[in-house]
Amino acid sequence: MNGSIRVGNILGIPIYVHPSWFLVLGLVTFDFGGYLASFPGLHGLVPWLLGFAGALLFFGSVLAHELGHSLVAIRQGIQVESITLFLFGGLASLEKESETPSEAFWVAIAGPLVSLALFGLLTIIGVNTGMSGATLAIVQILAYINLVLALFNLIPGLPLDGGNILKALVWKVTGNPYKGIVFASRVGQFIGWVGITLGALSILGLSSIGSFWTLLIGLFLLQNAGRSAQSATIQERLMAFKAEDAVMPNSPIVSADLSLREFANNYVIGKGEWRKFLVTDEAGQLLGAIAVDNLKTIPTSNWPITPVRELTQPVDASTIVQSDSSLLEVVVLLEQGEVTQIPVVRDNGVLVGLLEKSSILNLLEKKSEVTPA
Repeated sequence: MNGSIRVGNILGIPIYVHPSWFLVLGLVTFDFGGYLASFPGLHGLVPWLLGFAGALLFFGSVLAHELGHSLVAIRQGIQVESITLFLFGGLASLEKESETPSEAFWVAIAGPLVSLALFGLLTIIGVNTGMSGATLAIVQILAYINLVLALFNLIPGLPLDGGNILKALVWKVTGNPYKGIVFASRVGQFIGWVGITLGALSILGLSSIGSFWTLLIGLFLLQNAGRSAQSATIQERLMAFKAEDAVMPNSPIVSADLSLREFANNYVIGKGEWRKFLVTDEAGQLLGAIAVDNLKTIPTSNWPITPVRELTQPVDASTIVQSDSSLLEVVVLLEQGEVTQIPVVRDNGVLVGLLEKSSILNLLEKKSEVTPA
């Protein structure tokens, strides 16, 4: 999240707090401290210091919940990029999605299971250790909070854990992960509208159910579920196309046997659209690329007798995709590799052409156009 502050690492996972976290920390401290101030023998700053400690333990529970997700993801070979604490709890940012619905299910359910385990542990401690007074009160409150945290997150709508569980179940039934995301997102949007409605009615004094927080949570669910649905719809569309479908029709390709003079006359002078060209052999297989600026390294008098292949540089294999790769794979490569253009080749190495972000957008726009009847 933008503006988040890094506060440390746990098991190699960077931990961040969003500025909104400090607001909730203050509110929880105030609530805890005000409650503890009613206990005999607690005077001055003592109840507020205990309230602050309780608030930190509350967020420790949230952090443990997110670590539950993270550890299961790590066991599946998924890198956890960060955990961020914010206004509505916590968020574990994963490198990628699970590869199967069952794996996605276990990542989703792990957080609530940790919270339920903490609820059980704290309840046992409160009952069997002879605690009393303010200490017992803090333990009981934390046990209750972990129970609420687990049950709330099991609500079956994205972006909550229950939504991710529902997504995994729909994925298992349909065989399509994106249908699972869209369905769980729609449920999340519905729950968001319910929260907004109940919160608004409560604020207006028309309902005893809900509060201002219900309204905020509803807005949070509605916004994030909508984003998930939109993202899944785009991803599903990208899966329907192959890399070769988005290749630019006039890709910058030249033959390795072409002389530098012919290359300059036919492709560079008076053109200026491309500063780098892909180079192929007589069979059409990709050999590498030639940069226009490298022409300066050869005297112009030698251009007629110097073939393009002499200035050809190899292309990084990690930036080349197969023609039958899905456009979703290509988009991931474009984002992860921070490149704007990717050569597309067939299994035999024959170059199909060049693909870039703009050509993907053009393809999607073209396919989304409605032909008049």
